[in-house]
Amino acid sequence: FGKPKDPAYLEQILRQLSLWDKRHERIMALSGGMKRRVMIAKALSHEPEILFLDEPTAGVDVELRRDMWEMVRGLRERGVTIILTTHYIEEAEEMADRIGVINKGEIVVVDEKKSLMQKLGKKQLTLYLQQPLEAIPEALSRHPLALSDDGQALTFTFDVQSEATGIAQVLRELNQHGIDFRDLHSSESSLEEIFVNLVKGARGDRV
Repeated sequence: FGKPKDPAYLEQILRQLSLWDKRHERIMALSGGMKRRVMIAKALSHEPEILFLDEPTAGVDVELRRDMWEMVRGLRERGVTIILTTHYIEEAEEMADRIGVINKGEIVVVDEKKSLMQKLGKKQLTLYLQQPLEAIPEALSRHPLALSDDGQALTFTFDVQSEATGIAQVLRELNQHGIDFRDLHSSESSLEEIFVNLVKGARGDRV
């Protein structure tokens, strides 16, 4: 690749991928997981500025996946641009700065991860009630509220991009109906939930 040999760098790669002890073995004698490690080591051997990884952790063991992502983090810190395809949404959520979603060969969306989460994500406010409810009062049915199976918690889903989230109104109406809560917890959509909704929307399914 037009680069001088760097034995120290190659040793570093082999050790990071747990291949150093296998360096004298024939590739054909290695297990499937070890062969995958060799392919990754070859891709890294010339210190690329742009690295394409096509589902590098598909079907591999947990140890290799951990080693792989530790190396990817190191490459990112050194300024290497990494283009990754994966079916593991949690990997994209943890590793990526920019995300593209492909459905049936068509690009559904490409955006910065933070922007994608903000624009398409939903937030939920869960209220843990002082007294369980048998059902949500009819007067509150216009709000996106869900009652837990045991009646101990109410969950309100709202759009973070909306000028008015509706939280204050819901809390006010709950108080008017004598529904008190002892604790509350907020959460937001994961990238996997956003991905599922995007794919459903691309198919025309009801989200």
